Amino acid sequence: MTEAKSRIGEDVSPIDEVKTAISDFLRDVSGLKAEVKQNLQQQDERMNTLERKTLNAARPALAMAAAQDAPHQKAFDAYLRSGDDDALRGLDLEEKAMSTAVNSDGGYLVDPVTSETVHSVLAATASIRAIANVVNVEATSYDVLIDSTEMGAGWADETSSSSETSTSSIERIAIPLHELSALPKASQRLLDDSAFDVENWLAGRIADTFARSEATAFITGDGANKPTGILDHPAVENGSWNWGYLGYVLSGASGDFNGADALVDLVYALGAEYRANATFVMNSKTAGAVRKLKDADGRFLWSDGLAAGEPARLLGYPVLIAEDMPDIAEGADAIAFGDFKSGYTIAERPDLRVLRDPFSAKPHVLFYATKRVGGDVSDFAAIKLLRFAAS
Repeated sequence: MTEAKSRIGEDVSPIDEVKTAISDFLRDVSGLKAEVKQNLQQQDERMNTLERKTLNAARPALAMAAAQDAPHQKAFDAYLRSGDDDALRGLDLEEKAMSTAVNSDGGYLVDPVTSETVHSVLAATASIRAIANVVNVEATSYDVLIDSTEMGAGWADETSSSSETSTSSIERIAIPLHELSALPKASQRLLDDSAFDVENWLAGRIADTFARSEATAFITGDGANKPTGILDHPAVENGSWNWGYLGYVLSGASGDFNGADALVDLVYALGAEYRANATFVMNSKTAGAVRKLKDADGRFLWSDGLAAGEPARLLGYPVLIAEDMPDIAEGADAIAFGDFKSGYTIAERPDLRVLRDPFSAKPHVLFYATKRVGGDVSDFAAIKLLRFAAS
């Protein structure tokens, strides 16, 4: 340590003492900083060495997130491959992680990775699910309450008495949930092959089956053990429309367009409160015919999206391509236009269950996957149709 010494017969000034103390403090801080830096470098070197050894040995990840997911994934994979459910029975699930407990009698919940795969494919499928109102329920049905009539009102001056006005009526629409199932199978030899990714294969097969079935039911389903589609409801000409029916506009030609005026009529047949969030729905063949239509100045009515992932637009409104919509033909309602967020409701239970059946199709193993979903029109004023007919 540096000492501040005075000359013979003189005292050290306070200023010199402060300067000396500050100099000593700065020197100590510099030394501590160098020591900490050296320790951090050594720690980084040890961590890099450990990471290289882990990667080279292909050992499991040490992250906490992977450690939390690994037990359920490992147990579920063992159940799919061999039917061993001991690990699933003894698995401790936290309520904050999963909302439904494991039920050995009703099937096992698909692990979070598989479940997310299925739902993401469903959401990306060309189905009105992408534009409809989707709700998660725990009951066997979902009730939608609609105020379908106008409440009366009247005018009165300061001295006259007010007369009784009419009261609006409430419509109750019940949407029952139906069981959607898939039954893919695989050979036991294939399941025994460790190189075969059974979970991704199972998720893909279930997603494809459920997506196709849902898309069809939401358009043409008859409500018998399946959702009720928008085209299953009776339709009347929009001029005589009333609740419980879908209104349609005529194209003006038998099984064809009579110019582009019918599309304009279809847009303005929908109420102004619904037009802001409205979408055209048609299949690819119909879209090919619509794309050729031009206005009086020779400009195409159809415009492609300006950015990747953006839907095409027709008369300024987005277009959803749903292949289950009918082709253009005499009397066909090939184009729908409306606010499907208000007009169509999809109710579903959020869980997906899988049962393993190694006995019914030996030597193959069946995987019985089930999901409960329902759908129906919830506001008949929010959807209009274009019927290809002259009258």
